[in-house]
Amino acid sequence: MKKITYVLIVAFLSTSFTFIHHDGDEEQNATNKNIDVEKRLQDYATVKLTVDLENFTYEQKKMLGILIDVADIMDEIFWMQSVAPKDEFLSKIEDEATKTYAEINYGPWDRSHGNEPFVDGYGEKPPGAQFYPDDITKKEFNNWNNKNKYSWYTMVRRDTDGELMNVWYHEYFETKINEAAALLETAAKMAENPWFKKYLNYRAEAFRTDEYLSSDLAWLNLKDNEIDFMVGPIALFEDKFMGYRAAHSAQLLIKDIEWSKKLTHFGDLMPELQATLPVPDKYKAKKVHSQLYTVYNTIYSAGSCNAGSKYISINLMHDLKIQGVGASRQLLLKNIIEAKFDKAMVPMSEMLIAEEQQENISFDAFFENLVFYEMAWDLGIKQTITGEGSVRDVLKETFGTIEGAKTDITSLYLITKLHEMGEFPESDLKDNYVTFVANILRSIRYGYGIPIPQGKSSMLEFNHLKENGAIERTANGKYKINFEIMKQVVSDFCGILIKTEGHGNYEHAKLIVKQAKVGDTLGDDIERVNNAGIPKDVVFEQGREVLGL
Repeated sequence: MKKITYVLIVAFLSTSFTFIHHDGDEEQNATNKNIDVEKRLQDYATVKLTVDLENFTYEQKKMLGILIDVADIMDEIFWMQSVAPKDEFLSKIEDEATKTYAEINYGPWDRSHGNEPFVDGYGEKPPGAQFYPDDITKKEFNNWNNKNKYSWYTMVRRDTDGELMNVWYHEYFETKINEAAALLETAAKMAENPWFKKYLNYRAEAFRTDEYLSSDLAWLNLKDNEIDFMVGPIALFEDKFMGYRAAHSAQLLIKDIEWSKKLTHFGDLMPELQATLPVPDKYKAKKVHSQLYTVYNTIYSAGSCNAGSKYISINLMHDLKIQGVGASRQLLLKNIIEAKFDKAMVPMSEMLIAEEQQENISFDAFFENLVFYEMAWDLGIKQTITGEGSVRDVLKETFGTIEGAKTDITSLYLITKLHEMGEFPESDLKDNYVTFVANILRSIRYGYGIPIPQGKSSMLEFNHLKENGAIERTANGKYKINFEIMKQVVSDFCGILIKTEGHGNYEHAKLIVKQAKVGDTLGDDIERVNNAGIPKDVVFEQGREVLGL
């Protein structure tokens, strides 16, 4: 089955649902005694998801309400895919703090702490969540003779003889899927934009058949509508067993027209910017693909994309089988980015950035840095210049860390070039530099103690900048950016990382990744922030009432 590959920022009727085997007592009433759930709740600040809908028509507002109903169905399905029916699972937890934390995490495992169980009676999270039988092995899966075993859109179960079987989502979640499809068709009748109308109708048909290609292509062509709706089985992150099953989610979005215009202009400059990269031409992509960069505000989030840490962007790249039929789309979620900036980064910066440079912490700079982080993914080469294969395959487990750091540092290099080109006449490059360092400290804090590529990439960047004099730690335990040194170090490091990928030198990459360690001093600084109760992320207050629908 052809499909779109999503890079990326959900009632159940079948009696074949497999519940997780729990270690210990069946009653899930107490928290894991080793975890302070009350303290972990402080990691999340509550923000309202709302926008001005004054200019929306009655029909548009009615349609938004219907799409929220569809999102709620996706949420119910995702609970099933993650752990169990929501109400059934939560009803067994008596402690209110634990129940709230379980709602944030869509289950008893802490997504921000390596899926550590925080509810008594639950052990390690099954790698395949609920997509597979709990007793399946990789050997059994690999030996299974089934033409659809790699499908994104099936639940794997056992038949009456104990043999593996595939059940399509539209069969497994039949009643709820049909309800969601009917609601999409009702919403389509109210849609004014012809592409949005087509997308909603195609998506309804995809729900009933698990054939998503037509609706994905319709979505790729949805460029002008003020309303957008990402819905259905999309991201593969929940399936850590084989990485094939897509989890259900939904995000209802309203376009930020002014910022979207700015991004279109910057996207047009990408070929010119790639030419300036501080490496020979053989390390540059032969062609920078057409990308549609758009800015949105999220007004409702449900299912996979709402579990734990919240997405700040959506990067959708079409499958190799259908390349050429439409440009990919990249979406930045401005109000979520702003919420994380206000609730997490600003208060952390007040503790870790030198006083005289705190005035350089700016949301516009934060947003610009993230915009060019998304754009920088397309730069550099994907195949090694040595002919040994793809960069991803050759660099093996180091790829995530190297690629993340390369993209991050390249984004700052691009912003520096744009300032030199006069593209930001009313802003100060110093804001981008200080905000960049504050953000990698935020990322390090978020990934502190967890071996995730994002945190390791940020740690690699921080250590390189510090060791080369671009960052220094002051006597009072804060960090200061040396602006003149910073510019050259960023350019040099950008070149190093792009060349490392181009050559595909695995041993050299391992040496670079070894630098991605949190030293004792920075570790103490991060703990100081943690002990201050500053949030790491956000949760949403959302829905019809919040939006005034």
